Amino acid sequence: MREIALPPLPLTGGCQCGSVRYALSGPPVVFYVCHCTECQKQSASGFGESLRVRAADLAVTGDTATFVRDAGAPSECRCEFCPACGSRLFHRRAAYAETLNVKAGSLDDTSWLKPAGHIWTRSKQAWVAIPPDALTYDGQPNDGGAALARRWREMTGAG
Repeated sequence: MREIALPPLPLTGGCQCGSVRYALSGPPVVFYVCHCTECQKQSASGFGESLRVRAADLAVTGDTATFVRDAGAPSECRCEFCPACGSRLFHRRAAYAETLNVKAGSLDDTSWLKPAGHIWTRSKQAWVAIPPDALTYDGQPNDGGAALARRWREMTGAG
């Protein structure tokens, strides 16, 4: 079922103004789209794009600022962004210390991205069309995202 050819590593990206750059030295764990109202607000769009990566694979140059969205431990979300242009780049949660989410729209090349699934679809915008064969969740996946990661591995042939 391999549908995606991962580009050569490292994957690179950064903020809108170029003050913060990053490189990923390992393949992503999963890519999914979140339709929760929080992601809609932070992206000022219909959804957020989350590329989960291993924290050890991420190298960042430039300074980031942090906004902490306190939803109560372990749900507290540390949101990192460029202090110069405001571009949101990363989300970290204490419950998932070994991984973090890169905001996938900040990659230099997004042409290869295809989500493994969609979460929080009960709050999606009415105009967003989700493919009928997509892996979807009304809210947060109750398996910790294991099925999304499994689908991603099938789609990419990674891992």
